[in-house]
Amino acid sequence: MKIDIIAGARPNFIKIAPLIETINKFKKNGKDINYRLVHTGQHYDKNMSGSFFEQLGIPDPDVNLGAGGGTQAEQTAAIMMGYEKLLLLEPVDLCVVVGDVTSTMACTIVARKLTIPVAHIEAGIRSGDWTMPEEINRVVTDSITNYFFTTTVTAVENLIKQGVDESHIFFVGNIMIDTFFKNRNHFKPPLIWNQLQLKKEDYLLLTMHRPSNVDDKEKLIAFLTQIINNSKVPVVFPVHPRTSKILQEMCFESDSLHLIEPLSYLEFNYLAENAKAVITDSGGITEETTVMGVPCITLRNSTERPETITIGTNELIGSNPQAIPPILKKLFENQWKKGKIPEKWDGKTAERIVEILWNLRDDLN
Repeated sequence: MKIDIIAGARPNFIKIAPLIETINKFKKNGKDINYRLVHTGQHYDKNMSGSFFEQLGIPDPDVNLGAGGGTQAEQTAAIMMGYEKLLLLEPVDLCVVVGDVTSTMACTIVARKLTIPVAHIEAGIRSGDWTMPEEINRVVTDSITNYFFTTTVTAVENLIKQGVDESHIFFVGNIMIDTFFKNRNHFKPPLIWNQLQLKKEDYLLLTMHRPSNVDDKEKLIAFLTQIINNSKVPVVFPVHPRTSKILQEMCFESDSLHLIEPLSYLEFNYLAENAKAVITDSGGITEETTVMGVPCITLRNSTERPETITIGTNELIGSNPQAIPPILKKLFENQWKKGKIPEKWDGKTAERIVEILWNLRDDLN
């Protein structure tokens, strides 16, 4: 049984690490299951790609398609062309894609057109926000996927509503949390920790990267101003390259705002776990803060991870900067809710996935 594992961007790397480790365990136990790691090249920055391979113990990719850069359409086309050439030369029994990045959708389309089955890890997630490229990636991927591995019961329900055969849906839990639990004891402080003499729960951690928040310069500055003016502690902001460029153009500075380079997985999660709260427009971070028990404020109008709100520590406040003052008042008055960890977010998701994949081997032949 030969599987392609597709990875192209930071969220993918976090999710494939436990999958690869588990497949290797199966191989050691005599199971004839092999994988080819295909890096599409979607993220090519050292801190957004390379360091994740090193820290999470991911082997060097068997293939790198080198499809980084360009517009979304250009990137999608480059990934599809590169992956098609690879599959025509060396086909596999199954293509495994994770998450909702461009690489996920592009490789799914190529594999299915070549009649190669696809398994989607993190299937069924929906935000309902069609302005998000990720939502389009999710829906397209799930419309042609063969096997669906879901993080929550809500995702299962979404797929059933879509008309997916329930026998092809597997509620396995959150594979990203496997990586979190395995590496939690290895989280390490970045340089900024000592440079600013940071202390636990005495700073806010901020991430912003979505075009709807950062491409509108006035809106970005308004968010930052509201956060700074209503925070009683310093704000640490690992800046995505696209956001850094905009802030440089705007010459925006503040003594309370500390802009730093993107962090590695171990360093970022050290800051997240020790923060007073995390303010973000990322989906994956809301899952990690839920497991950490750290308050999380999401700067979006919708979320594809509602369990982080209904069960976890996340609050969705929308994309209006004026929503910042009341939510930070609630935070600093220590009125934040206590969250719980969702079902099957237990560090054993990869084991469940690989066991299912192994049992599907006869269906793939």
